[in-house]
Amino acid sequence: MSEDRKLVEYLKWVTADLHETRRRLEEVESGRHEPIAIVSMACRYPGGVVSPEDLWRLLIEGQDTISTFPVDRGWDVEMVSMLGLECQGGFLSDVAGFDPGFFRITPREALSMDPQQRLLLETSWEAVERAGIDPVSLRGSHTGVFVGTNGQDYGNLFLEAGEEVRQYALTGTAASVLSGRLSYALGLEGPTMTIDTACSSSLVAIHLAAQALRSRECSLALAGGVRVIATPFGFFGLGVEGGMAPDGRCKAFSDSADGTGWSEGVGVLVLERLSDARRNGHQVLAVVRGSAINQDGASNGLTAPNGPSQQRVIRQALAGAGLTAAEVDAVEAHGTGTRLGDPIEAQALLATYGQNREAGRPLLLGSIKSNLGHTQAAAGVAGVIKMVLAMRHGVLPRTLHVDAPSSHVDWSAGAVELLTEQVEWPRTGRPRRAGVSSFGISGTNVHLIIEQEPEAPQAEPGVRDRTPAAGPVPWVVSARSGEALREQARRLAAQVSAHRELDQVDMGFSLVTTRSAFEHRAVVLAGDRDGVLAGLRAVAEDLPDAGVVRGVAGAEPRLAVLFTGQGSQRAGMGRELYARLPVFAEALDEVFAELEPLLEKFGREPAWGSDSESAERAGRYRGSSLREVLFAEPGSEPAGLLDRTGWAQPALFAVETALFRLVESWGVRPRVLAGHSIGEIAAAHVAGVLSLSDACALVAGRARLMQALPSGGAMVAVQTSEEEVAALLAGHEGEVSIAAVNGPTSVVLSGVEEPVLGVAAVLEERGVRTKRLRVSHAFHSPLMDPMLEEFRALVRTLTYSAPRIPIVSNVTGEVATAEQLCSPDYWVDQVRGAVRFADGVRALQRQGVRAYLELGPDGVLTAMAGDTLAVLAGSPANGHRSDRPGRCRGARPGWRRPRR
Repeated sequence: MSEDRKLVEYLKWVTADLHETRRRLEEVESGRHEPIAIVSMACRYPGGVVSPEDLWRLLIEGQDTISTFPVDRGWDVEMVSMLGLECQGGFLSDVAGFDPGFFRITPREALSMDPQQRLLLETSWEAVERAGIDPVSLRGSHTGVFVGTNGQDYGNLFLEAGEEVRQYALTGTAASVLSGRLSYALGLEGPTMTIDTACSSSLVAIHLAAQALRSRECSLALAGGVRVIATPFGFFGLGVEGGMAPDGRCKAFSDSADGTGWSEGVGVLVLERLSDARRNGHQVLAVVRGSAINQDGASNGLTAPNGPSQQRVIRQALAGAGLTAAEVDAVEAHGTGTRLGDPIEAQALLATYGQNREAGRPLLLGSIKSNLGHTQAAAGVAGVIKMVLAMRHGVLPRTLHVDAPSSHVDWSAGAVELLTEQVEWPRTGRPRRAGVSSFGISGTNVHLIIEQEPEAPQAEPGVRDRTPAAGPVPWVVSARSGEALREQARRLAAQVSAHRELDQVDMGFSLVTTRSAFEHRAVVLAGDRDGVLAGLRAVAEDLPDAGVVRGVAGAEPRLAVLFTGQGSQRAGMGRELYARLPVFAEALDEVFAELEPLLEKFGREPAWGSDSESAERAGRYRGSSLREVLFAEPGSEPAGLLDRTGWAQPALFAVETALFRLVESWGVRPRVLAGHSIGEIAAAHVAGVLSLSDACALVAGRARLMQALPSGGAMVAVQTSEEEVAALLAGHEGEVSIAAVNGPTSVVLSGVEEPVLGVAAVLEERGVRTKRLRVSHAFHSPLMDPMLEEFRALVRTLTYSAPRIPIVSNVTGEVATAEQLCSPDYWVDQVRGAVRFADGVRALQRQGVRAYLELGPDGVLTAMAGDTLAVLAGSPANGHRSDRPGRCRGARPGWRRPRR
């Protein structure tokens, strides 16, 4: 290669490398400025505020939450009064109301824990759930925790406590454990820290969380602050110095401002990079567009505010957000109501946000401290929650207790207007934006820029809207204890009562996917709002209800899955599931791909429809596909083919296999399986005994050979014991047999018509209820014998494997061995012998099974199993079948409470 050519190649390489370097630098730079999504908020503040919704209601109604000292904390109110101080402040209710068992904490350790730790645990858990995230799913994740605090006075109460409480004093009161315990309880492995910059602590926490997310130190972050006033000492120092308002109320920027008022609370945000929030499908409430932090330095005094520093931190936050001051509509101020601090802050806002604004567009100024008091380490996050709610509602609440704007402020120095009345958020043609300020007594200043949630990208073409539910929807409620379960149901019922617009399907989906599943559980199944309310109230009051199932999950719950037999089929079964659930549709398509070629092949054989059918009917029969027959409308000619054994058995196998794959995708893991006749083949396939192709060959061959048998014979269900029936069959063994023992007093006879009806007549004379079944052939009887050898030849060509999940045998009524299930002769016996379903239920009970899930188009086996279980429990069999003895088909599906 010439030198010129080498130079050209080298320059190409260098240029490509520069392009890649530039691309990576641009990615890093864009990441440094990516908006941080607020995907959830939770809080507790005075005045009974236990949610952001409660807080918004309080703001819109223009209420404050200041009250006298709480009577349940043992404070010496007389001493406070002797010092000439007012016993006023903002206090949380029920600070001691903590459920330690929920977080696996012993009652003794809980007593030693600072209430701030308890409240932070509860509020953070709720915040995560509000984000649509199951808190348990975060275990081991790179989720960060950033908690603001400014006081740990709970430790003072240990001076008179006993040794049993003091042993947990270190972890119970240390500031570092506020954040550390939260990470420990949820199993979070991202950066975790407690921040104390006094009143600015929670905004510093949010600022640091945003930085950690942008630098990818964590993928999700919990950020906020907490303050509980455990002793009244904090009122003394500032009160004696004259910094406390006599009535405990913050009169922010008012001419009558006379000091701050201490209060308490907790607020937690769940933060995520905007790109991640969109990818994860989390709702974006607003975004943190930019933030900045600085220090007063050597100002007029350690605790004195520094106006120039406040101006600098505002400008730094705007620069980080890439905005001008005129592009921000409102500011939630620090606004403590002091004669010194408010004028300095107002002048800083006038010098920054008040300049170069469009005429008629002043900065709108307010302070939530006029409603709540000064919640200290929880104050900044309260301001953020307020502004996010204001953006979403398009309303800016008024600031209370302003007789006139402060005369110590030159309001003419800039375009800043104090919100003395509630106003609509002005429409500007761009996203709503607000600044939030917090200034610590030690000089740490923070300013955040919050922006309205950006418009979400359009959904990809082809994404279909969810079809509304056409039937009952399950709502799952769970808790760590029975009492907590009742309280959860009570709170959920209150939400349903208050919000008529709640979507029943969305709520059911969210309860399952975004909440942890605890041991104590209840499922409310209802088709409308009234039914849901009735079920929830029944759970809350611990009352029986037909639409409610309750239970306690064990450490290793033993579940049996039952697969329904022939007779349960119906037109259109699986059609709606196929349209709505991709997992079900994919599994069913897989079965169709194996079965339909076999059915098409068998349809060309003369024996396929050789009984009494006309040639014309047989031709139409052979021209149908399994998909067409399965999804046919009721009453149509293809739907009528489901009454034919050749179609019914493949259709049931296909639907039941797809149903199992569906519930398997939802995390259902049965300990044991059982099926009824054709249902046992579905069980064998999903247990791994037969591959899908071999299972389909067995099902199609079995159905073909049964269909080819001469029609006739009879099957009769009788409501009596197996012993009584067996005694009448002596001498008729070649003509009549017991086809199924479905329950203690539920037996099915099958065989040649005349002797079968003769045995049934004898039983009727004894007062036994009987019912002839509508069937095309006498299954599990001597009339099956002509097909057995050809069937044996078929099953000998298949490959078998040991089951991965135990199966209870139809043939023996016991757990089948691998040797049995892998023997071709077993499947021949399964066609000819009686279905010993009742014995199988007894075997399941001995295996420790306490939960049963039936997969099929109808709830036939659920009723049958219930009768056997009732007898095992010492109760008489249900009377629900007294007029429908020994039903093999037609059992109505329904929810029945489990017997205890």
